[in-house]
Amino acid sequence: MEFLIDNLAPIMFFNLIVFLLLGFPVAFSLAATGVLYGLVAIDLNLMSPLLFQALPQRVFGIVGNDTLLAVPFFTFMGLILERSGMAEDLLDTVGQLFGPLRGGLAIAVVFVGALLAATTGVVSASVISMGLISLPIMLRYGYDRRLASGVIAASGTLSQIIPPSLVLIILADQLGRSIGDMYRGAMLPGLLLAGAYMAYIFLVAIVRPGHAPALPPE
Repeated sequence: MEFLIDNLAPIMFFNLIVFLLLGFPVAFSLAATGVLYGLVAIDLNLMSPLLFQALPQRVFGIVGNDTLLAVPFFTFMGLILERSGMAEDLLDTVGQLFGPLRGGLAIAVVFVGALLAATTGVVSASVISMGLISLPIMLRYGYDRRLASGVIAASGTLSQIIPPSLVLIILADQLGRSIGDMYRGAMLPGLLLAGAYMAYIFLVAIVRPGHAPALPPE
């Protein structure tokens, strides 16, 4: 019993990972884990049952928050870009622009990832779109597997910092700051991060040309 009390948080986190690996949706996994271990904490006298009475008020308070309305709308916009094929057309156009350069396709992935980040703010939409669209093309033309997967993962996570970012919206709500101030503070670091990714691809293309070949003209 003492072991369970001392390690309740790591066990709860591990249980959440198990729920996600079993295929349950993230929202239901988080809710079920919270309620389940809340009941466990009440049984172990670590938490008062009165805290569960505040749960409906907390939920309605979040639903009535105008700032957080941007979260489902940005998610919906990312799904529209993914399902409509606009992201694929954008990658194809930018790939034709940078393709003749050594490592140009990887640079195009970072560029398009930054653009998708600036329009969706959703990591999953960017990473899934780039993975489905660009990874087979990069592997087909001889790109190194580690470089290709790393470029896709890195470009997708730019949506965490390049506005409009859902993370910045939630941080602004929790910190009581203006969303505009958060966006202005994150714009320059996000652009510098995208530039650093492109510079790394240039360096890899120079040091190891076989890992990032240029596309044929046709």
